[in-house]
Amino acid sequence: MPGDGLTALLGRCRAGTPADQERLLTAAQGELRRIAGAYMRRERQDHTLQPTALVNEAYLRLFKEQDVAWENRAHFFGIAARVMRQILVDHARKRRAQKRGVGRRADGSLSKLADPISGHDIDALALHEALNDLALFDPRQAEIVELRYFGGLTEAEVATIKGLSPATVRREVAAARFWLGRRLQADR
Repeated sequence: MPGDGLTALLGRCRAGTPADQERLLTAAQGELRRIAGAYMRRERQDHTLQPTALVNEAYLRLFKEQDVAWENRAHFFGIAARVMRQILVDHARKRRAQKRGVGRRADGSLSKLADPISGHDIDALALHEALNDLALFDPRQAEIVELRYFGGLTEAEVATIKGLSPATVRREVAAARFWLGRRLQADR
């Protein structure tokens, strides 16, 4: 479905009609599965979640709140990517609690994923915590990283959503990569 058609469908979903929500799922399924597949490729080999289950859980969470107002398709997919990341973090926390005991830190081998920022294997929870810390330091950079790497959006799409130039998006990503790289290196 073209971007403007999906944006119109997103607007109709604000009214909360189940039929429009079902049409949205059908129209967005391919892109949501692509995002979920990208996340799952970064996860450990024996992960119990499959991309389809991740999409379904994300979709349920997206429509749990009735007051969501998506601006356009890029905004919707950015939020969907954030929800998927949170699902994986929640899953890793539950697994950690079961395997290691509640409140204990993992030894670094749990929930490994290839970090798109540094290219190294890191703990999903460590990346989540680092992004949260970056959001405290520079919320715009954290959101740009989330949209660019976890939402799978292009520089141009991120620039449009944030009202920035593509060059500014590139500079913010470079600064965020440096900051996150140092933060994750310190955690090792």
